[in-house]
Amino acid sequence: MKEPKARISNRMRTLRFHAGVSRQTVIAIEANKYSPSLEVAFRIAQVFGKSLEEVFQYGEVRPG
Repeated sequence: MKEPKARISNRMRTLRFHAGVSRQTVIAIEANKYSPSLEVAFRIAQVFGKSLEEVFQYGEVRPG
């Protein structure tokens, strides 16, 4: 008999839904292609239980 394979699951879809953001928005934010509104930024931080400053940092963008 084969051992059942363990499976890792997550709640990202639910968390995104409750934060009011789409998957595309999260991907764009992670890729630094989109800056969220203040309301969305606060919601994302709240979902992860972090302060706004722990999730987002503001500063000058320096050319690479």
